[in-house]
Amino acid sequence: MSPTPRIRKIGILLFWAAVWQIASLLIDNSILFVGPYPVLCAFRNLLPTPGFWLSVGSSFGKISLGFLAAFFCGLTAGSLAHRFALLREFLEPVIRLMKSVPVASFVILALIWIGSENLAVFISFLVVFPVLYVNTIAGLESTDPKLLEMAQVFSVTPAGRVRCIYLPALLPYLTSGCRIALGMSWKSGVAAEVIGVPAHTIGENLYMAKIYLSTADLLAWTIVIILVSSLFEKLFLLLLEKGVKLCFRFSW
Repeated sequence: MSPTPRIRKIGILLFWAAVWQIASLLIDNSILFVGPYPVLCAFRNLLPTPGFWLSVGSSFGKISLGFLAAFFCGLTAGSLAHRFALLREFLEPVIRLMKSVPVASFVILALIWIGSENLAVFISFLVVFPVLYVNTIAGLESTDPKLLEMAQVFSVTPAGRVRCIYLPALLPYLTSGCRIALGMSWKSGVAAEVIGVPAHTIGENLYMAKIYLSTADLLAWTIVIILVSSLFEKLFLLLLEKGVKLCFRFSW
């Protein structure tokens, strides 16, 4: 990134920090609204504590597991549904149900079925799966039929068609779906933890901050969620890009 865009981004962040500070001064109530300095102090105080890293690691592992399971299942199910119309018809009511039922309803049912320990895994999976399933089908349907005809004429192997025809058509839809689903997985996963309150998780700490009316801690944990989810998004998309490039290295 060149200096000018970096300076512009820093300036924008400072502007919104100033707006945040002015709003906190006008409201003048640390419970209703707290300024950036107390939040940064709360964030700094969290970092050295072992419980902080245990909570971050626990939530990161469970939400990431739910996302990755949904990614592979959504990609596989979407590919099969594109290939077999009957399977797509059978899955349609299930996908509609997963897309329309509120997360809170799923959380309550999941608490009855599996308890609170693996709640974030289950909810992240349910939220992410329909997004990747639908985007996989849309990407495969966007494949140029002329390229498929050419592959048939030249007797291109199924593996070659996947690598050189289907994958380039699918990748933009898959990347876009992942960008949306990654944020949704963290929002839904942490929300599930707040409701289920499993031990040693980010959701538990958010719940305790609410109980003790500690707005600074609440916002500090919110910053943690933003940072960790952004890191996971960049890491996953980087691995996805490298995985696709590796596929293109193979010959037909």
